[in-house]
Amino acid sequence: MVLAVFAGLPGVGKSTLAARVAAELPAAVLAVDTVDFTLRRYEVSEARPGYAAYGVVAALAEIQLQIGHHVIIDAVNPVKAARQLWVDLAERMDVPLRVVEVVCGDDNEHRRRVEARYASRDQSGPGARDHDGIPDWVRVLERQAEYEPYLGPRLVVDTFLAKEPVEPVVRYLS
Repeated sequence: MVLAVFAGLPGVGKSTLAARVAAELPAAVLAVDTVDFTLRRYEVSEARPGYAAYGVVAALAEIQLQIGHHVIIDAVNPVKAARQLWVDLAERMDVPLRVVEVVCGDDNEHRRRVEARYASRDQSGPGARDHDGIPDWVRVLERQAEYEPYLGPRLVVDTFLAKEPVEPVVRYLS
């Protein structure tokens, strides 16, 4: 078993890569955004937005690891406090933790991806500024400013340069 954390800014290709790698392993993919969007849809509010979503995903990951599944966490993980959650979980469950930091090395392509994803969302309903939680380019730049550099072992995957990143990531996780 492995606990894999796919981290990086919105729009870099984390979710796409996580899904493809999960199909190969196989592994359960637990996305913090999915939980966060669902909490918003049910009008669950919290003092620290996003905090509960990380906690819910960690609890679900623990259950999946207990029953013997590989787990991939799909989350921005912008700060050390969020990252520490996965370190603690891996230690508690006695499984290896593998971090895959996903980047898009071309700013124009990254912006194109973000804007295409943002435009494809319906603007109606609560949270219209974020299109059901999907950030626009300005919000991604704000997230980039708060994103703390990763320290320690990890595999960095540039989804702009990597022609076929799945196999190297699967090897890294195995």
